[in-house]
Amino acid sequence: MWALTINEKKLDVVERDTPEPGPDDVVIAVRAAGINAADLMQREGFYPAPPGFPEDIPGMELAGLVTAVGERVPASLIGRRVCAIVGGGAQATHCVVASEHLLSVPDHVSWTEAGGFPEAFTTAYDALVTQGHLQAGDRLLVSGAAGGVGAAGVQIAHALGAEVVAVTRNDEHHDALRALGANEAITLDQVSSIERVDVVLELLGAANLSVAQGILRPHARVVVIGVGAGARVEIDLLTMMRTRYTLTGSTLRSRSREEKTAVAHLVSETLLPLWERRVIAVPIAKTFDLRDATTAYEYFGQPGKFGKVVLLVND
Repeated sequence: MWALTINEKKLDVVERDTPEPGPDDVVIAVRAAGINAADLMQREGFYPAPPGFPEDIPGMELAGLVTAVGERVPASLIGRRVCAIVGGGAQATHCVVASEHLLSVPDHVSWTEAGGFPEAFTTAYDALVTQGHLQAGDRLLVSGAAGGVGAAGVQIAHALGAEVVAVTRNDEHHDALRALGANEAITLDQVSSIERVDVVLELLGAANLSVAQGILRPHARVVVIGVGAGARVEIDLLTMMRTRYTLTGSTLRSRSREEKTAVAHLVSETLLPLWERRVIAVPIAKTFDLRDATTAYEYFGQPGKFGKVVLLVND
C-alpha cells in the first residue's frame, strides 16, 4: 500500500506492507480521509497515536470499501461502503479498522463527503449529547462554527430542536451557517452581548470561553473539545457558584475500543438516518490528492475555511 508518513515533521508518501485484519477487524481500501487539527499536532510531535495504531501514519477518519475481514467478522461486509474513526493510519490506501466502529455510507453520499463525516459528526454528537446533555429547546453556543466539527454541531443541534448561535471570527460564513440551521450567527466580539445560553460547544478555547462564561444560564453545560485559540483561561468561580454550570472536556482518540464502540452505536442509531434522508451533510472546504498532502496541511492550517479539508486516495 501507499501511506502518508511523518518523518522529522515532514510528510512523505511511501510504500508500506498492506496490513492484515485482526480477528475482529476489517481492512478498508481508503477512498477519502479527512484532515483534522490533531494531524497537524502529530506532525509537530505533540499528539502521538495511541498504542496499537501506526506511529508515523496520520489520519483519524476515513471512508472506503471493505476489502478483507478478520476471522470473527462476517464476510458479507466485503465490498461494503463504510466510514469510521481510527486512532491513526487513515491517510493511506489501506487501513485496519475495528469492525464494530464501522458506519454505513448512504448510497447518495460521495467519497469526499463520507471521508469528512466520521470524526466531525462523532465528535460533535458525543460532545453535545453525551457530555453536554443537549435537549430540544436548549439554547446552544457553538464557537468555531465554520470548522468541520462546528458545522456538524450546528446541524445536529438544529435537528434535535435546539436554538443555535454560531460564533465565527468574522461574518464571512454566516449565511452558510444559517443555511445549516443556525438561528443566529455572530462574531467573537459579539458573544458578551447575546442572550444567555444553556450549552457551549467550545472549539476555540480561551478566546471564546473567557467571554462565554459570562452568558451562561443556571445549570449550563460547557464542553471543551478545541483549544486552537488558547488553552489557558481564567475561571470566575463566583459565576460558577452562582449559575452552577459544569465545565468538562472531551477527546475521542485516546478512548478504549469499547468506549468508541458505544459512541459508534449511538451515531449509527441517531445520525445515520438523518444522513440518509439528507437532513445533515458535510460541507467541504477543499479536496487534495494524498500526494499533495503537504499543500493540504498548509491550507488546513490557514483561517477562513468553511467545512472539511479532505484527502482523496487512489491505489
